[in-house]
Amino acid sequence: MNELLARKFIYQNARPLDLARWQFCFENGSREAVFTALAVYQNDDGGFGHGLEPDCWNPNSSPIQTWAATEIIRETGLEDKEHPLVQGILHYLASGKDFDGHTWANTIATNNDAPHAPWWQHTSNHEISYNPTASLITFIFKFADSESELFALALNLAKEAYRYFKSHFPLESVGNVACFVKLYDYLKESTVNTQIDLTEFKDLLQRQIQQVLTYDVDTWLVDYACKPSFFISSKSSDFYIENQEICELECKFIERTQESDGSWAITWSWSDYPEAWSVSKNWWKSDWIIKYLKFVKTFR
Repeated sequence: MNELLARKFIYQNARPLDLARWQFCFENGSREAVFTALAVYQNDDGGFGHGLEPDCWNPNSSPIQTWAATEIIRETGLEDKEHPLVQGILHYLASGKDFDGHTWANTIATNNDAPHAPWWQHTSNHEISYNPTASLITFIFKFADSESELFALALNLAKEAYRYFKSHFPLESVGNVACFVKLYDYLKESTVNTQIDLTEFKDLLQRQIQQVLTYDVDTWLVDYACKPSFFISSKSSDFYIENQEICELECKFIERTQESDGSWAITWSWSDYPEAWSVSKNWWKSDWIIKYLKFVKTFR
């Protein structure tokens, strides 16, 4: 794996946001530089849009794009509950926009008005999804006032989410599973009392992860395959030991599949908007460079 080539790709191709992320993660760059770039994607209602999630170019706020912002905030390790980005997101989540009383919408109608991947196409008969709700709950627990209505709502939603997870176990959607892993990880490390049996939750997730992982490594290069990095970010993860071998396989896969321009192949596409996709694909390459290097550095 050639980190210098990866760096060169980032500096030549990345969005300002992903360049700032690269500098923060690997070059002692500032957290505030990441936030300055991230703020460009935030709307007046506090939610995020404008293609922050590269597969969805909707300029309007949506739960998925707002979730993408929370992931970047989490990446920086921010703890400041009063930060304007955080307060904006909490305002959006508390507003009831794109929320049906139980989940935040996985897709919204205005997605259809902008270039987007087919999985973000909005239809009137979409199935219930806890992607991104299960993950957004953790953001509320971390940053909202514990006496607020939003925090109380999150307590109820966490219990509802877990009941859904148990009653629909095993889930097929990788996105849903990843969000439930984030919910478990946060509850394990926090003092929030949701009355969820974390031992049971862990055991179910262990079985769930092993069910959705793609063990045929050869398919990782050509398909959107489910890899351990989707769920496991460090050796301290409760799901690392039982998946240690496949984590090592992913490290080896990353090291041997870097392309000559320093990036890694993006193994999905959307054909309805070819010009937009060619741009989005480059954005994804920068994002995956950052994620892959972080994964290897963590486990090596």
